Amino acid sequence: YVALSTMGFGAAYKHLTDDYEITAAAAFFLYMGVANGIISALFFLQKGMWVLGKDEKTGKIPLWSHVVWFGFHLPTQLYTFVHHYVLGHLFMVGAVVDAKTGKTTALPAATEVVPGWYIGGKYSDELRMFKWGAIVDLTVEFNEACIGECAVGGYKLVRCWDGVPPTPDQLEDAAVHCANAYHTAKVMGRRTPVLIHCAHGRGRSTTSMCAALVRAGLFDSWEAAFEACKKERPVVKLNGKMRKALTDWFSKYGKEE
Repeated sequence: YVALSTMGFGAAYKHLTDDYEITAAAAFFLYMGVANGIISALFFLQKGMWVLGKDEKTGKIPLWSHVVWFGFHLPTQLYTFVHHYVLGHLFMVGAVVDAKTGKTTALPAATEVVPGWYIGGKYSDELRMFKWGAIVDLTVEFNEACIGECAVGGYKLVRCWDGVPPTPDQLEDAAVHCANAYHTAKVMGRRTPVLIHCAHGRGRSTTSMCAALVRAGLFDSWEAAFEACKKERPVVKLNGKMRKALTDWFSKYGKEE
């Protein structure tokens, strides 16, 4: 987004008249520069996740947001589509090898990293195999596509910019949400897995999943939970901020007694 902002300002300058009057093209590129510059600043500050207006109950982004912030939404949607379908499915970037069959397949939209627990991305609705026991959505930039497939625990939105982890308090809130749904489903004897997703099923979702697996009593530490996730979905990763968030979360809340 810093690059988009820089290119926007550069293109705006080139489209000014000789008298430095703003043309329609210059105004458009100036808007692109300003919009992505604001978003870049909010990413850096880890603030303002509410600015896109995503609804915490419906998981939908309102029309006004697509109009006001189209300079952010359009490249974000395009990049995610290309990343998933073109790079992932056509060029097999991030492809995985089935341990049983040895067959190489495209990285799935969501992966069962522990029985009953899935890490996924924007296109997790592609699975369409069952009702989700609970959904945790860590995006601010996409409409939620799986909310109609949710039962038992319900949908929870945890607004996070790409690459920015939830706070320790948000991690605990999401972890309790998932753990309660998981244990309720077990008691009821239902096959309703938990889905935690972000844009690509790599960082934000993995951070939340590690805390949730510990809170559900399946692992003693977030580090052990992370290794289990990485074994099943090799593309998952945690940046420094995500590791610190998990360490702070564990220090504050620890393992459930």
